[in-house]
Amino acid sequence: MREVLPQLRELAAAGTPFALATVVTVRGSAPRQPGAVMAVTPDGRVIGSVSGGCVEGAVYEAATEVLATGQARLHTYGIADEDAFAVGLTCGGTLEVLVRAQGPHDAGLNRLLDCLDRDEPVAVATVIGGAAPLGAQLVATQDGTHGSLGNPGLDRAAADEARGALSTAVRHVGAEGRRRMDEVTLFLQSFRPPARMLVFGAIDHAAATARMGAFLGYRVTVCDARPVFATPERFPGADEVVCAWPHEYLARTDVDERTAVCVLTHDPKFDIPLLLAAMRTRAGYIGVMGSRRTHDDRTRRLREGGATDADLSRLRSPIGLDLGARTPEETAVSIAAEIIATRWDGTGRPLTYSTGDIHRGTREPATPWSENNV
Repeated sequence: MREVLPQLRELAAAGTPFALATVVTVRGSAPRQPGAVMAVTPDGRVIGSVSGGCVEGAVYEAATEVLATGQARLHTYGIADEDAFAVGLTCGGTLEVLVRAQGPHDAGLNRLLDCLDRDEPVAVATVIGGAAPLGAQLVATQDGTHGSLGNPGLDRAAADEARGALSTAVRHVGAEGRRRMDEVTLFLQSFRPPARMLVFGAIDHAAATARMGAFLGYRVTVCDARPVFATPERFPGADEVVCAWPHEYLARTDVDERTAVCVLTHDPKFDIPLLLAAMRTRAGYIGVMGSRRTHDDRTRRLREGGATDADLSRLRSPIGLDLGARTPEETAVSIAAEIIATRWDGTGRPLTYSTGDIHRGTREPATPWSENNV
């Protein structure tokens, strides 16, 4: 949803209705995961993607039908007659896509877009089957709910389930909201503020890393204690640039399991207090730039500062995957690759030499980094 937020906001502001197709379940290998969306307007404009091109044509036709009738539809796209090309999903998986009409004055939609704009937590429950209207939707925010699935009991249960979801999920509840029943099938989406990337050290590699972090959907902060280097003009890709001692800034900022900490300072007077502080946080990734000789010296200093073996095992040092990177931009790619591999428990090996599914289905990340939103 966040990928197409600006365009959806434009449609709502212009009063333009549209059909919204959402991937609600995935079985097997598929290019997009649950939550991927594609919007189609009455004049044929297409925004977003649900399959990276595999079934977009079929979904487009379904969306035009929904625009004409106003009736939501649930479509399944997969393999037929042992021929993956028969239905267009060449990767061999199966997608279920809900297509529903979306009015520009829908209070739930506008509240959802507002929350996403402001990085406020918001959750959505949508009926995808059972004894409730297909496509009925409820948006749950910090200040209440918007929309209805048909009755107060179901609305309460759906809001609780949606708020409790880590990212996307399918749940079953009773038609009146009773638990441990499967009369209504709900597709749940939970949106939290973007994960944070904290880049310490205002160097050229930091500028490239900040751009890469922004590209991946992180809220990026660059921090350095030197005012001559820590300027917004030098880091246009960052959401904010902070001039402060790194460990002091880290101590007063929010860090959770989704946070990536990238230490690029190359200076023990910054690195050691910063890393000792970082290892006491819940950060999902802590990477440190430097040679192996620097790493050995840094490890010694950290042990002297009280770091344990368990603490040191959390460090990714030297930072990044071995891609043979030379330039700041290439180094930023190697750092991003390691962050992704850490988040999803990837091996970092070439897919050419691996076996099994390329896309690992809808399993949760190795660490609780649910997205962005993915």
